Amino acid sequence: MSTDRTHFCAEASSNHNGGLERAIGLVDAAADAGFDSVKFQLFRVDDLFSPEAQKAKPELATRVSWELPRDFLPALASHARSHGLQFSCTPFSLDAVEVIQPVADFMKVASYELLWRDLLVQCAQTGLPVVLSTGMASEAEIEVAVETLQGAGCSDITLLHCVSAYPTPPSSVNLAAIETLRARTGLPVGWSDHTTEPAVIERAVHRWGASFVEMHLDVDGSGAEFGPGHCWLPGPAASVISRVRMGIDADGDGRKVPAPEELFDRDWRADPSDGLRPLLKTREQLRASFGG
Repeated sequence: MSTDRTHFCAEASSNHNGGLERAIGLVDAAADAGFDSVKFQLFRVDDLFSPEAQKAKPELATRVSWELPRDFLPALASHARSHGLQFSCTPFSLDAVEVIQPVADFMKVASYELLWRDLLVQCAQTGLPVVLSTGMASEAEIEVAVETLQGAGCSDITLLHCVSAYPTPPSSVNLAAIETLRARTGLPVGWSDHTTEPAVIERAVHRWGASFVEMHLDVDGSGAEFGPGHCWLPGPAASVISRVRMGIDADGDGRKVPAPEELFDRDWRADPSDGLRPLLKTREQLRASFGG
């Protein structure tokens, strides 16, 4: 995704709790917090987990309540754009790609699906930019995924370094891998956050140049995925986004010239003839203003 500044994406996950009004509230919260885009997830439990997995972990059946109704997508996309947000949704099945394509500004592939070549190909063939999370993956696996996307016609790929632990301890985030992936693939690389630590976000952007930052968002702490501790609330999210952008704005253009705020004081510097302030010409002006 081409951008002149770090792109912040609000991952709404399943914090909509199956309700359209709450889902729209997540879009509103993302806009108010200063995000650039908002993203949901489109899955059905039966399409996501094998029968063996569901038998081994019966609790997975409760995630049916996490499913996003497909008919929500047009309204959510429209509402997002009315707030100036880009819209996306992560597909977890091949038919989900077809549902998402007409309403999305970019496709997102989750870390758990990085090995699924057919899904990568179908996402690439939408013609939309693709954002690919790389949690759990080796460099070799990431290279294969990138080659698959490019081979299927995708020319706009952003990789997200992340750690697929919910939450992730800051000591385990290994932000330096952002530069490793950038150097190895030549692609833009960002950070998908599971820490909810402002310092991690700021370090990812200011030290490692993360071009895209994904942050899980909930509106009030009662979302289906809030409990483990990897989701941001709107207030803290807004604060860290504001600080990051303030830091970026502080970079300036690099030219060493007097700032507009300094111009008046230039004439109040010490004159080289005697080391006294202000400059001689300014002293003359002051004497004239005194009447003599």
